[in-house]
Amino acid sequence: MIGLAPGLVHPDLPWRRPEVAALCRDILAALDLSGGDYDLRLVGDAEMARLNAVHLRLPGPTNVLSFPAGDPNRPDYFGEMAVSLDTVAREAFLYGQEPREHLTRLLAHGFLHLAGLDHGPVMEALTEQAVAAVAATGAATDPR
Repeated sequence: MIGLAPGLVHPDLPWRRPEVAALCRDILAALDLSGGDYDLRLVGDAEMARLNAVHLRLPGPTNVLSFPAGDPNRPDYFGEMAVSLDTVAREAFLYGQEPREHLTRLLAHGFLHLAGLDHGPVMEALTEQAVAAVAATGAATDPR
């Protein structure tokens, strides 16, 4: 399921459910994780700051939070993820990246956490591999 915070619109980012779903499908395929289920919430900075405080006891918003399921009764369910589109847009500008590319990178990073990977060279390489694969195929275009 993909949940969108009310009133959350970022014209440079995919934010409509069909567009985000297509992007996630492409990322999961690039990571060889197709077939799994997940819950994704696209939120603003205020909600992300709340989630960060509640779950990690850290102040302020972050870009992505991942909560792996690890449920043996549901092996095809990866878990839950939240992404702040406000932070994604701000970081893309600060890092000089295309907003869609940065969102792709953060979603790939989050999916890899859901799959059980921790930060490090393997995660970084797989994340960049997914970004390149999505960009090379012209994937995640607006389905409208």
